Amino acid sequence: MGASDDPRVSRRLTIADLAAQLQLSAEQAQRFEAYLDLLVRWNARMNLTAVRAPGEILQRHFAECIFAARQIPREVKTLLDFGSGAGLPGIPIAICRPEIRVTLAESQGKKAAFLREAVRTLGLQAEVWDRRVEQMPPQRIFDAVTLRAVDKMAEACRTAAGRLASGGCLVAFATRGTEPELRRIGVVAWHEGLPIPGSEQELLLLGTSPKKDLPSTQAAHSERDFNGD
Repeated sequence: MGASDDPRVSRRLTIADLAAQLQLSAEQAQRFEAYLDLLVRWNARMNLTAVRAPGEILQRHFAECIFAARQIPREVKTLLDFGSGAGLPGIPIAICRPEIRVTLAESQGKKAAFLREAVRTLGLQAEVWDRRVEQMPPQRIFDAVTLRAVDKMAEACRTAAGRLASGGCLVAFATRGTEPELRRIGVVAWHEGLPIPGSEQELLLLGTSPKKDLPSTQAAHSERDFNGD
């Protein structure tokens, strides 16, 4: 088999093209390649994502999540990825925005195991919460919460908004069809939707939670990692 017939060579070139297009650093590109390899291997024996072709994963998952990572406000220091699944968008955010402490929340045991392996393999500053978000201690709040491809998105957004710090950012992947329902829930002040590059129907919605005075202890919890205490 020649180099041009090796699927791993083709995959690396595709990642190199994506890295050039999105101006990723060499370290970021290497982590995305390792993430892709891990995702493809685990997806062969469990249902992490319905998208299985590496090229489609790059375009439909990685590129969209990289776009989202770059829209998150610079002041965000802590982020909860609600219903993380295969780590999307939480892992790409952790790769692209290493200054953000990311919590990957996934209650399904096998998916949580994959997330732990991804965090370990990629050397990310992230943690995995392997229970329902509703079971988190009440004082656990975040500067931002992301939601992508979760069931009952409007209901999930209401729950997610309760985990936002004062003036925090809710980030939801939506479509032009689901956008009106999300805007009606009124838990945050939604900004104008951002079209996701390469898609005619998909939008990124960012909303800001109301500013409020927080007890000093609660504010402190929003600024540190969760260590099981």
